[in-house]
Amino acid sequence: MNILVLSCGSRNKIIHYFKRELKSVGMVMATDCSRLAPALYDADKYFIVPSIGEESYLETILTICTENRVNAVFSLIDPELSLLARHKDEFLSVGTVPIISDYDTVEMCFDKYLLHNFLIKEGYKTAKTYISKEVFYRDLEKGRISFPVFLKPRKGSASLNISVANEVEELETIFKRHDDLLIQEYMHGTEYGADVYIDMISRKPVSIFIKEKIKMRAGETDKSVSIKDKSLFDLISDFVTKAKLVGVVDIDIFKIDNEYYISEVNPRFGGGYPHAYECGVNFPKMIINNIKNIVNSADMGSYDEGVYMMKYNEVKIVRG
Repeated sequence: MNILVLSCGSRNKIIHYFKRELKSVGMVMATDCSRLAPALYDADKYFIVPSIGEESYLETILTICTENRVNAVFSLIDPELSLLARHKDEFLSVGTVPIISDYDTVEMCFDKYLLHNFLIKEGYKTAKTYISKEVFYRDLEKGRISFPVFLKPRKGSASLNISVANEVEELETIFKRHDDLLIQEYMHGTEYGADVYIDMISRKPVSIFIKEKIKMRAGETDKSVSIKDKSLFDLISDFVTKAKLVGVVDIDIFKIDNEYYISEVNPRFGGGYPHAYECGVNFPKMIINNIKNIVNSADMGSYDEGVYMMKYNEVKIVRG
């Protein structure tokens, strides 16, 4: 069995975990548009490919899948998720299963305003969100929201161009600098991250790992501790089912006044997934099972609480 990891960047732990689970009965391959992506050099085989925006990109990836008998493919970055979902049938036609939700679901997760509307419609708590400054100012005047607020790209990722505005003048200045921003309530509370696997065959959630975030860096969890909460397990299971998510999902959640607010949903491996794997929550094995047409059994919360993850720097040296 061969697995292809797209846009691997510096996420070498994901490469290591799949190699460990395949146990030399297949290859873990990786792509990136930069030869200086360190995770490339931990793969069994790697490819330098065009950037995602180039016309030849999709055909290049499909050719790699065909020539290397790739059984499953997934990406580690948001901009590539829609491409994979949109062209799912083309990958399936060459024998490669994309580990991704359906296109409409991926687009909803990537568009913060669409996600907000879905959450409200289905009765989930989430941050107040505005795409109209006029509506925001009206609610500000009526006391329905107050400063500070987050300003975010409607379809941004990796915390790019996210700002905090503390007053009207600051908000207006940021809006002049960036396009397609939305205004979002500043959430004061405890932040959690959930790593979720929804079986690709049964389409039911089978594994959830929850961590309390202690420190963030560049939009990713830098330090965290494992926790368990049955009410949160139930909330996440209900949400991913209604949203029709499948495969690997990363969810950000806030706890405020003893209630949970769903914040962000990323239909891919999150940057903090190594915490889950090292606690025994094995998504690579679940993916491999599904590719073998094996349905995974539900295994919620079978990990230890109070296990800490701390990221630290490492160096990769490649000559020539």
